[in-house]
Amino acid sequence: MRGLFITGTDTEVGKTCITAGLTHAFTQLGLRVAPIKPLAAGQEWLDEQWVNEDVQRLHAAQSIGMTAEQVGPLQFRAACAPHIAAALEGRSIERAPVLAAIRASAALGELALVEGVGGFRVPLCAGWDTADMAVDLGLPVVLVVGLRLGCINHALLTAEAIRARGLKLVGWVGNVVDADMPHLTDNLAALDASLAAPCWGYVPRLALPSPSTVAAHLNQSLLRTQAASFSSL
Repeated sequence: MRGLFITGTDTEVGKTCITAGLTHAFTQLGLRVAPIKPLAAGQEWLDEQWVNEDVQRLHAAQSIGMTAEQVGPLQFRAACAPHIAAALEGRSIERAPVLAAIRASAALGELALVEGVGGFRVPLCAGWDTADMAVDLGLPVVLVVGLRLGCINHALLTAEAIRARGLKLVGWVGNVVDADMPHLTDNLAALDASLAAPCWGYVPRLALPSPSTVAAHLNQSLLRTQAASFSSL
């Protein structure tokens, strides 16, 4: 399975926007990309069906004919932690079926971009969380850093947790959450000096964060190198 696991320093830091941007960027580099959000909590009734905004965003970013269900195999109504959302519906999250669904969707493309939920360690079921899922998949990790007050601490702790699991942090993306964040440049410099992984891009606060607009703020040279490494496998 070739791909990347996209995690974040917290919830609501722009993981889906960055994953959609990466989907667009790697597609432009000639790869068939399968974006996957295995667990998505929070749906609304739209056009006579229940939809999740993040799943819809990733579905719109892909170009290999995936269905919304293949992009988001397990979706829940309530916008809360997945294990709580599942319990509210009398459903359960089970390790083997989730992993099987990810692998089935990944097989549709050449490169899978698997987006986690919340931060790096979110409980899914007894004895299994999103960090365990990343380990089970064995994919290199890209960290989305939500640029706001406290981001340095959150980023360094997350990077430490990723490496403690034996996973490789191949890159990070800074995504502006707080448009009025003070000392933004100094924070970016501190992250760059401390994370011991290349910065794949800095995404400012965008009025319309489409996949192509986000991709324009990513480091195309680094992505081209990464795409070449996948193509050679």
